[in-house]
Amino acid sequence: MKVSVIGIDLGKNSCSLAGMDETGRLVFRKRASRSGLVETVGKHPGCMVAMEACCGAHHLGRVFAELGHEVRLMSPEYVQPYVKAQKNDDRDAEAIAEAATRPTMRFVPVKTQAQSDLQSLHRARERLVGDRTALINHLRALLLERGVIVAKGRAKLARELSDVLSNPAPELSSRILLLIEDLVDDWNRLDARIAAFDKEIVAVARADEAMRRLTSIPGIGPINATALVAAIGDASAFTKGRDLSAWLGLVPKQATTGGKPRLLGITKRGNRYLRKNLVHGARAVLPRLAAQDTRIGDWLRGMLARNHKNVVVVALANKLARICWAVLTGQQAFTHEAKPAH
Repeated sequence: MKVSVIGIDLGKNSCSLAGMDETGRLVFRKRASRSGLVETVGKHPGCMVAMEACCGAHHLGRVFAELGHEVRLMSPEYVQPYVKAQKNDDRDAEAIAEAATRPTMRFVPVKTQAQSDLQSLHRARERLVGDRTALINHLRALLLERGVIVAKGRAKLARELSDVLSNPAPELSSRILLLIEDLVDDWNRLDARIAAFDKEIVAVARADEAMRRLTSIPGIGPINATALVAAIGDASAFTKGRDLSAWLGLVPKQATTGGKPRLLGITKRGNRYLRKNLVHGARAVLPRLAAQDTRIGDWLRGMLARNHKNVVVVALANKLARICWAVLTGQQAFTHEAKPAH
């Protein structure tokens, strides 16, 4: 019994396995604990091992690759159509094995340990940023309930809090002042931790050639560059720049039937963190690019004349994603394309 494909439905404690031969015939079903999964798969000679790209899949993918297996990871939404009838773990494993053999299936490259570590760094930083935002909103609410209204912006709130603590208003009791001091201390600690993560991310971006090339693109700083390389590596999984921007959810939804295309709103699929940062980068760099006498500048000025600024920001984020793909695959830094002479 030669096994050609092993589909694995990963679970927290128990995993289901389905083996198929080269004709696609199901030859075995097995159950294995998460801790014993590597030993179970290791008993089979080198074959294709397929899994959904979920938590822990990249680590197992690296382990199975070291054992001589060909690892294929897939998005869960691409596996779902192959699940037959009622859903259970065994049928999920069979669907994963079958989906992995389809010639048109799209696979997720297995991340290296360095990529996984860098993504974890970004997730930890994002959690701290979220905690800081919640804390700032809490402080604003405390002041607003006591008649102190503060303009938008962290710097303006910090100045207002300094004034409040040095010259407290009658509406603020001593207990509230102590609470505000404690919350401000928490804010300062969060700022220090976020700054430490930022320093580490900048150091990583400076040490990596691909990330340095990405930072040559307007709107792509160390955070965007490191997050992109951590998520997509050398971008070889995408055949063209539009595929990357579509994966990031920066293209319109399509509802085409009878040969009549309809473009709807932005899909917002894929990696939310990358999409958000690209949009922020595009928003920050839009005024400078629109003022330049370049092809991108001409394009942006034409877009701004016809569309709302927010639409242009997303369009620019789409273009930046395509440029990132070109820079990563072409291994050349970005340069502004000069306008042709008239």
